Amino acid sequence: MLLAFLVSCGKEQPDPTPQPDPAPSSITLSSNSFQVAQPGEKLSLTIKAPARPTLTGLPSWITYVDGTFNAYSITVGLTVAANDTYDARTATVTVASSGASSVTFTVSQAAKEKPVDPPTPPSGDNEAWDLAKTLGLGWNMGNHFDAFYNGSWAGEKEGYPDETAWQPNKATQTTFNGVKEAGFTSVRIPISWLKMIGPEPSYTIDKTWMDRVYEVAGMAHAAGLHVIINTHHDENHGVSNGYQWLDIKNAAKDKALNESIKAEIKAVWTQIAERFADCGDWLIMESFNELNDGGWGWSEEFRANPAAQCDILNEWNQVFVDAVRAAGGENATRWLGVPTYAANPEFTKYLKIPSDKAGKVMVSVHFYDPYDYTIGDAQYSDWGHTGAVDKKANGGDETHVKDVFGKLNTEYVSKNIPCYIGEFGCSMRAKSDTRAWKFYLYYMEYIVKAAKTYGLPCFLWDNGATDTGKEQHGYINHGTGGYIGNSKEVVNVLKKAWFTESDGYTLQHVYDSAPKF
Repeated sequence: MLLAFLVSCGKEQPDPTPQPDPAPSSITLSSNSFQVAQPGEKLSLTIKAPARPTLTGLPSWITYVDGTFNAYSITVGLTVAANDTYDARTATVTVASSGASSVTFTVSQAAKEKPVDPPTPPSGDNEAWDLAKTLGLGWNMGNHFDAFYNGSWAGEKEGYPDETAWQPNKATQTTFNGVKEAGFTSVRIPISWLKMIGPEPSYTIDKTWMDRVYEVAGMAHAAGLHVIINTHHDENHGVSNGYQWLDIKNAAKDKALNESIKAEIKAVWTQIAERFADCGDWLIMESFNELNDGGWGWSEEFRANPAAQCDILNEWNQVFVDAVRAAGGENATRWLGVPTYAANPEFTKYLKIPSDKAGKVMVSVHFYDPYDYTIGDAQYSDWGHTGAVDKKANGGDETHVKDVFGKLNTEYVSKNIPCYIGEFGCSMRAKSDTRAWKFYLYYMEYIVKAAKTYGLPCFLWDNGATDTGKEQHGYINHGTGGYIGNSKEVVNVLKKAWFTESDGYTLQHVYDSAPKF
């Protein structure tokens, strides 16, 4: 009755149904410009328009991801690829929609840094360059003292390191005589301690194990080699087994755990340093190997906040330096090596060089780039600028090597801070595959020549494996010191790359001599 009365009085009632917003008459963007770093990133752009918009002018280095157009609005994704050129680039993209004037937005991306030109070694005193000459071309006794019983086959031995757990040969004086005769000037002896470390609070190391490590290091010295020893597989890569105690992931989240681990680092390195206190400057101690959380620098947790774990590594490196220096004897002045996170050169930006009253701390990194060529599943046949695109891994070519080694020179060597490639290598290729063999030799020669050029002593990874293919890095027999398979030809290439002093034998010369098929 009331409605009828109002209508009869000429008064209309409002429609209770919500009315949609009117279509906009123009196009608006959430941003009109984007600044993107060289590695690339994912962008989000919200567009409001009278009709579903279209984008034109997208270059090949920007991938468009469509969205849902609803209520005159759409949010789209733009994935910007890494800029692998030495020129900054900008794209102007046009957004159009019927019923409105088109608008534009820009995406600007920084250039890749140009490789550092090969430096001229200083004519005056520079300990970093001098140490590079002294250490020279090194050899890793891998999968030897770093080997340990693990997995279902280990039984009651699980967690105990053993010289023959992963290969059959015990080291002898002949081993190191052979390494020296082959032309190497240094040896890195990776060592796992694991269950050879007793319970807290003393963390006493098994005497027999310690004495054997001491004995073998002495063999290397007797052969005329410089020696590096470390803690190797004690690092925990996300596996809860109770004996890989260097748990950087959880130490970054648990202060009490971090303090407990630091106490063990101090105890372990104090004992090692005291046992080796009479060894001269031929012996270098390296704190850790490839400390990471199991993601090798790519886990979501690490990428979200790299400094959290890297700061823990900085703390641990400082504990190591302090423990060794306090142990007396030759430890007061010997060189000490500290790694970056995962021993990856990419993470030097997070490394803090430990304070050291002796001023003798070195930086350790490893180099296996590109992974799919050197140790991954793909095992491509080609590498470098002359390789066929479909036969080689993406990235990691000669320019990348110069990028990485050049930055290490700039950050450290040029500032009189020694830096060394503690591990490098490439899985052995079959000599019967002529193409793969030639590219393999070229890769090995280029890496070592680049290391020499930029003042970085380098240590070949050798796990004693005797076959070809993935993770086959056998060069010197760990018992006899003799060559494995075709490794003599490879070692001769490495020696040529490091020791040849001819003016005409430059990094560019090696580059120009790349295989051509």
